[in-house]
Amino acid sequence: MCIVNQEAVKQFQLLMDRVDEALKKSFEGALKEATETIFPHAFSFPQHRLGFHPSNIHQGYLRETLTRFLKARDGNVQKAHKMLVDCLNWRIQNDIDNILKISIEWKPILPPNLYRAVRDSHLTGLSGYTKEGLPVIAVGVGQSTFDQASVHYYVQSHIQLNEYRDRVVLPAATKKHGRYIGTCVKVLDMTGLKLSALNQIKLLTAISTIDDLNYPEKTDTYYIVNVPYIFSACWKVVKPLLQERTRKKIQVLQGCGRDDLLKIMDYASLPHFCRREGSGSSHHSENGTTENCFSLDHVFHQQAYNYINQQAAAVESVRPWKQGSFHVAFPDPDPEGKKIAMTIESEFQKFGDRKNGISNSLQNLKVSED
Repeated sequence: MCIVNQEAVKQFQLLMDRVDEALKKSFEGALKEATETIFPHAFSFPQHRLGFHPSNIHQGYLRETLTRFLKARDGNVQKAHKMLVDCLNWRIQNDIDNILKISIEWKPILPPNLYRAVRDSHLTGLSGYTKEGLPVIAVGVGQSTFDQASVHYYVQSHIQLNEYRDRVVLPAATKKHGRYIGTCVKVLDMTGLKLSALNQIKLLTAISTIDDLNYPEKTDTYYIVNVPYIFSACWKVVKPLLQERTRKKIQVLQGCGRDDLLKIMDYASLPHFCRREGSGSSHHSENGTTENCFSLDHVFHQQAYNYINQQAAAVESVRPWKQGSFHVAFPDPDPEGKKIAMTIESEFQKFGDRKNGISNSLQNLKVSED
C-alpha cells in the first residue's frame, strides 16, 4: 500500500496552482449556495441542507483528493498530476460537471420505463452503510445483462451514479459522522455468472477504465460473494496480473458472505443477496422490491432519479431539451487493464471449450450392456 507523504501533496498542489483557468475552474469550482434543497436521506439520516458544488470534484477536501490521485500513481507526483489533468480535460470535454442536471449534452434518461430497463439490466444500488459510515454499494455482476438499452445509456447512468455518490451520498455521510468519508465498499454478487458475460467485456472494460482514470481510490474494499466455479477458475489466472494495491482491496468470501460482512455492517445494511445462504441476486426479494437495492423502487434509486429530474426541471424552465443519451468519450484502458480483459476473455473461452468438450464426450458415450 502506497503511503503518501505531505511533501508530495504540497508539490502536487503547487503544480495544480499552475494549470490553466478552464481546468482550475473544473477542479476548484465555485461554491454555489444551492436553492436550499432539503434532502431526506435514507437509512435514518436526518434531513440535511446540502450546499451543492456542481463543478467541484474535491468537495472542499483538496488534500484528500490529491492524495487519492497520488495513491493511484504510487506516490509519483508527475504521474499523479498528469492523471488529474487528463481527468479534468475529460470532465470538461464531456460536461461531467452538469451530468446531474441538464445541459446541451446531458439529458435525464427518459421515459421512466427506459430508465427502469437500464436499472433492471445493470444491477447496482446502495444497500446501506458500514459501522464506520462508508456507503455499501451492491453490484449484481452475474445477472447484469446490459441488453435493454444502448451502451451510451449504461455509461451515462453509471457516471451519474458515481457523481451522485460523490456529491450527495458521501458529503451527507461526512456531515452525519463529523469526519471525512470519501470512499465506499462494494459487494459484488457473482450469482448467475455465465460464459455469455463475454459479450459485455468491452462495455465493462470501458466502465472500469472510466472509474480507474477519473474516480481513483473511491472504493475501500471489494467483497466478492456467491462465487461459481467459472469465476474461481478465472480468478486464479487474473489475480497475479493485478497490482498489489488492487489485490489487497479484493476479498473473495465464502458463500453469500453474510457472516463476514456482518463484522463490518449491521444486518439491515446487508445487500439482499447476502441475507441468507442461497439467496442469490434475484430481482425481487422476499420483502418486495423496497428491500432489493437493485430495484428502481428502492429508496436510493428513487431519491437519485428524483434528484436528477429536479435538477433538470429547474433548467428546463429556461431552456427546453430533447430526449436522448450523450456519447461519452471512452478513455483508452491502460496496458494492465487491456491485459486483464484479454486474460478474462481467454479463460472464459477455455472454460467454454472444456464445457463443450465434456458435453460432446457425453453425447458420444455408449453404455455397455454387459
